[in-house]
Amino acid sequence: MNRQKKLQQLFKAKAQKANAKLAPKKPKYICKADRLKAAAEAAEAAVSSPE
Repeated sequence: MNRQKKLQQLFKAKAQKANAKLAPKKPKYICKADRLKAAAEAAEAAVSSPE
């Protein structure tokens, strides 16, 4: 494999990795404390809204 092809391959691989990081398929991680806080707020909103 010549040098030029090797370099092109490396650049393409790095670009693909960068694009994969920019557009992740997984949802963003939310820590346990924030999840509990959001659940409590949702429960509080559900309790107060029927009134």
